[in-house]
Amino acid sequence: MDLSVVIVNYNVKHFLEQCLNSVAIAMKGLSVEVFVVDNISIDGSVEMVQEKFPWVKLIANKENVGFSRANNQAIRIAEGRYVLLLNPDTVVEEDTFRKTIRFMDEHPDCGGLGVKMIDGKGEFLPESKRGLPTPSVAFYKISGLAKLFPKSKKFGKYHLGYLPKEETNEIEILSGAFMMMRKETLDKVGLLDEEFFMYGEDIDLSYRIILGGYKNYYYPETSIIHYKGESTKKSSINYVFVFYNAMIIFAKKHFSEKNAKLFSFFINIAIYIRAGMAIVSRFAKRMTLPFIDFLMVFGGFGVISYYYQQFKQSLEEGFEFETDVLLYELPLFALIVVLSIFLFGGYDKPIRLLSSTKGVLLGTLIILAVYGLLPKDYQFSRFVILIGSLLSGILVAINRWMLSLVKVEGYSLEDATKKRFLVVGDEGERDRIEPLLKQTTTISYLGSFLPAELENKQDETNIGALQRISDYIYINKINEVIFSVKNLSMQRIIETMSFLKTSRDVDYKIAQPDSMYLIGSNSIHTSGDLYILDLNSISSVANRRAKRVFDFLASLFLMLAFPVVLVLNKLNFQALKNVFLVLIGKRTWVGYFKMPKEHMNKVPSIKKGVIPCELIAHHDQKTVMKMNQIYAKDYSWTKDFSLLMRSLNHLAGAGVE
Repeated sequence: MDLSVVIVNYNVKHFLEQCLNSVAIAMKGLSVEVFVVDNISIDGSVEMVQEKFPWVKLIANKENVGFSRANNQAIRIAEGRYVLLLNPDTVVEEDTFRKTIRFMDEHPDCGGLGVKMIDGKGEFLPESKRGLPTPSVAFYKISGLAKLFPKSKKFGKYHLGYLPKEETNEIEILSGAFMMMRKETLDKVGLLDEEFFMYGEDIDLSYRIILGGYKNYYYPETSIIHYKGESTKKSSINYVFVFYNAMIIFAKKHFSEKNAKLFSFFINIAIYIRAGMAIVSRFAKRMTLPFIDFLMVFGGFGVISYYYQQFKQSLEEGFEFETDVLLYELPLFALIVVLSIFLFGGYDKPIRLLSSTKGVLLGTLIILAVYGLLPKDYQFSRFVILIGSLLSGILVAINRWMLSLVKVEGYSLEDATKKRFLVVGDEGERDRIEPLLKQTTTISYLGSFLPAELENKQDETNIGALQRISDYIYINKINEVIFSVKNLSMQRIIETMSFLKTSRDVDYKIAQPDSMYLIGSNSIHTSGDLYILDLNSISSVANRRAKRVFDFLASLFLMLAFPVVLVLNKLNFQALKNVFLVLIGKRTWVGYFKMPKEHMNKVPSIKKGVIPCELIAHHDQKTVMKMNQIYAKDYSWTKDFSLLMRSLNHLAGAGVE
């Protein structure tokens, strides 16, 4: 047996399927066994593997045992001369296994091997090659010196930035995303340390390989796509704590007591600095635009109030607004407008001017309603409200236009309207992919282009063909490229992505043959994204927010009307309890019918509901599944409202999931 491939999976079914498709091609002509160890996924991963890849040796755990222990389960029964630890969110080239096996055969001193990795945008991932995180190396990384001087042999050791990414070199640390090792090396130095639940185990094992008398190599003659690179997780607070604590475990295990304490000291400082930075960064990113809008709306109302007061003073000597108007009412009005924009998805990316405009209009109506309830002394002018709202809408639009003009990520007005796609494949693939896109996004252009030089998968890449694709993208203003695996090899796709990255800023997707989804990653700051046929609308950001806002407002109203609620529900206090649970977000008013656990992965997860998504008395399992899927696909808050109104006498619960 040449190779044993071990893939640990946790709730990434579509990524896993794409990974296994690429593995199936790469293993042709070789003696390879493939293990998938599933850590109790609930997205249907196990069923997918059983149905589509019966040749895979599946280990379905009944609990999440962590990355290290799950890999060890397969390694202990592996029969290959080499063992490859491969992440499920990767795609390998057709000759990746053949080339890496040949390299290790030719280098008997090689205990571990890593390859060149790119992310879903075609960017080189620096974690493809790393140095040992000694206290000094860790300090340079934490302090930012490594980022300032990435190619320095002194400061750039963490990612070995001074080593060319196109040259084979000896390195110290391999990436757990692709980690090929000799079985005899593992027998000598031991398996993954199960004290590491997640992160750090690859660093520990890489170091033990070196201590065992072997060498680790970085081998760029083949490449893989790794969608969820390290850089995708750095804004996660949980990642900061888990990763840096893993570094402390590593230090205590391998460094002297003095160095381990020093390392732990710096790491603990780094944990709180990075966690604090992550919190501040996340808050700043989310609140910057609403804060600017608040200032603009407040300023708009203020300007109109000032000139209206000047105008009135010219007609009525001594006229002046109450001080409370400026101190309390105008900020309140601005806050109402901002919250209304939020409710209509005006802060979702990509931005949409229509959502912001709807928010301003709703805010105006709310302000007028609030204005009508104010005492006469505080009712200053509907004219100020109407003109101030108009000016606010203009200023909010200008704000978004400026962000789009300076090309701030996520604020392109072009992206917010319609997308322009290119299928790098034949017309048949374009026709197959088109309905996938139409059900999930708005298409303003969909073309297909396959240069003759790329059609032959065996030929060397032709730069002229790549340049023609680049020119096609430029001329037709393409912002998303979809590669057809039916027409192109993974090697050709990866080469094309890397080439286009240097010339065009576009997003990429990969279409597997006969699959009902497209998979990709729009940026290194996202974990990946999918276009899936019949995508469920209830899982969209806007609809999740709309559902929660409806739940909150409905619960607030029912809480205020609790005597009526109790009477309608025959004095059953469970109804009042449900009102409270929905109010605090523990439950939702409308949910799915009860269904077996094995069916729950067929619809997006939502909180347990109080009433079912359809008011039918008798239903078989097939009908239940159909009703749940229809509710998820065609969700709207108006349907929730209608069902709630018809079920006011059943708020004690109807037994839904």
